[in-house]
Amino acid sequence: LRLIQRWGSQTHDIDLEAARAAGVTMFVTYLSNFQSLRQTRDDYYHSARFADVFASLKRAPTSVAASIEAIPGVEHVMTRVVADVTLDVPGMSEPATGRLVSLPPAGHPELNDVFVRRGRWVDPTRPDEVLASEMFCEAHGFGPGDRVAALINGRRRWLTIVGVALSPEYIYTIRPGELFPDKRRFGIFWMNGTALAPAFDMEGGFNDVSLSLGRGAIAADVIAQLDRILEPYGGLGAVPQSQQVSGWTLENELSQLQTFGFITPLIFLSVAAFILNVALARALALQRSQIAAMKALGFSNRELAWHYIKWGLAIAAVGAVLGVAAGAWLGAGMIALYNQYFRFPVLYYQMSTGVAAASLVGALVVAALGAWSAVRRAVRIPPADAMRPEAPARYHRSLFERSLRLPMASRMVLRNLERQPVRSMVSVIGIAFAVAVLFVGLSFIDVMNVLINQQFVMSMRQDATLSFVQPRSSNAVQDVHHIPGTMDVEPMRSVPARLRAGSHTRTVAISGVPSQPTLSRVVTRDGRPVDVPQQGLAMSRILGDILGVRAGDVVQVSVLEGRRPVLDVPVQLLIDDSLGLQAYMRQDALHRILGEGDTVTGAAITVDPAAMEQFYSAVKAMPAVAGVGLRDMILRNFRETMAETMNLQIFFNVLFSAVIAFGVVYNSARVSLSERSHELASLRVLGFTRAEISLILLGELAALTLVALPVGAVIGYGLGQLIMSGFNNEMYRLSFVVSPSTIAWAFLVVIAAAGLSG
Repeated sequence: LRLIQRWGSQTHDIDLEAARAAGVTMFVTYLSNFQSLRQTRDDYYHSARFADVFASLKRAPTSVAASIEAIPGVEHVMTRVVADVTLDVPGMSEPATGRLVSLPPAGHPELNDVFVRRGRWVDPTRPDEVLASEMFCEAHGFGPGDRVAALINGRRRWLTIVGVALSPEYIYTIRPGELFPDKRRFGIFWMNGTALAPAFDMEGGFNDVSLSLGRGAIAADVIAQLDRILEPYGGLGAVPQSQQVSGWTLENELSQLQTFGFITPLIFLSVAAFILNVALARALALQRSQIAAMKALGFSNRELAWHYIKWGLAIAAVGAVLGVAAGAWLGAGMIALYNQYFRFPVLYYQMSTGVAAASLVGALVVAALGAWSAVRRAVRIPPADAMRPEAPARYHRSLFERSLRLPMASRMVLRNLERQPVRSMVSVIGIAFAVAVLFVGLSFIDVMNVLINQQFVMSMRQDATLSFVQPRSSNAVQDVHHIPGTMDVEPMRSVPARLRAGSHTRTVAISGVPSQPTLSRVVTRDGRPVDVPQQGLAMSRILGDILGVRAGDVVQVSVLEGRRPVLDVPVQLLIDDSLGLQAYMRQDALHRILGEGDTVTGAAITVDPAAMEQFYSAVKAMPAVAGVGLRDMILRNFRETMAETMNLQIFFNVLFSAVIAFGVVYNSARVSLSERSHELASLRVLGFTRAEISLILLGELAALTLVALPVGAVIGYGLGQLIMSGFNNEMYRLSFVVSPSTIAWAFLVVIAAAGLSG
């Protein structure tokens, strides 16, 4: 303890504690959130009886439910009516979309139970009463007693909200066809089935079914039999719980959180281990004679090594304890941010003893590894050699001195760096790590800006995207042209299909792309527009990985619409895109395999900004329109969804990186001062002023910092590529990019830290 106190007062090893505390803090923050979210999800799925299989269809009589119940492995079956309608929300000019979900005539649903946060359950005798999703109500300030107008089957109808509710199906509430939630423009409304079914001609029928499976049941077998039963009734393909939109999104978020919780702390702890090695090696060099004396008195190498390793472990323990406390505090704050997008009845934060113990053990192991190599080199020196002072360095004129006329202080700086190249290199690497971590932290802003440019400037060039209730003839495009404010119109065709390759399947929507798209284009991660092949499929590279196919392979395409053909289609192109699982075909080729004319399911349009209000009013009154997506709104939602969580991670990275940068530079300067105290005192005796001596020390620090800047940029680029690999999942794939301004800011922060340390 006296050793720690003495060295702590001499070297002020805040960088060791800061780096280790930063790594442990991020480990605890991310993994405790991962565990809390996963446990909350599992508990909610269980208590709300979340279904195992989901399927949508056009219409089937209620008698079909008996055939579904007879499928081996099926435990419970819940049929219902689900329909999307256009909403006219008071106080909002743009149209919104509402999803109406039927409730049983009496009692709660057998599966996918609805939790009423405020208000009461719907009264079966009052047909216009609904429960509304909590996020939609919060966005508009709605509560029990408020009303919203819906266009139901061509008729405007006022719905009265009697309760604010949640459901395990809509933990992550997102409009069909979009990748980011829009709590203002998409809401879920639960309505009594006796009132909802007649409005859509569904009396005695259903268009949505959910199943729970018994223990040991194989979901794939149940899905195959369910699809066969629903095929005559326009079944759109059943999916397991893992591919249900909300469950799929939440699982991808958990996967990313877990990956990020390992990669980023590992980087910080590695930096801490390196700093500890450097600091301990330089501190042991000052203790050279003491180590020799101890060995001469009979202490073994093992005893001495353990004596000094304990110092590293004590520093690690202090940093780890601080990191656990900070991680628990930040984790509790971060879980509140997740509750803005993932809605549970109760989203509680808990930090398990396993996470705390793993962080402590990990920090101590990394510290021991970092200290061991430095200690081993120091204690292996024979006592007789260690008692002798190190041979003085041989000075000579350097290359710079021969080519340049340098002041005395500059020559002393260069000679000191030159006579100890290993120590100088180690100091450069230590400062470079600080640059690298800052480099990575700030680069997230550039990553988001590039993604926004790809998706909302280069790919999505339309102002609005209309989707129709059902496929329509090409005459619908002419109707769109007559909407007030409409300028350019590009027809869209998409069809649900199940892609199969061997034992791998995935249900997606195949999008038809015009031969020369001008509004909605396919763009790669590096921003290049893609020409979809005239024949065959083009798909996301990650979708190809899921199916296990490459360009030139053939996949079985089971169309889930119309005549439902089953075709073998070659995969012509794999696209390295950024968002979701996408599949594309040329529109004319898609029409041919479907055996149809110029059928459309939507349209991409540009709108005159001066006529936007008239456009909104016209769309609200069109019963054929199932929904409208607005690019500006989608961009805003993207920023709110991605940017807020990313900003939190950026804040963590920059904060911890700045602390490490300051600590690394400060430690380097402080140890250098300790090592050269006699030299500097001698210079004072010889008549050098404090300013001249300070210039020697600060000049050395400045030289090391300037050399470390480009080295840190190279290391940072490699670390950035490693971290971005954790963001490659089915939901989104991010590329590591960095702008000159980000490089400049990282350099300036480290230079400022170096100046402050000096």
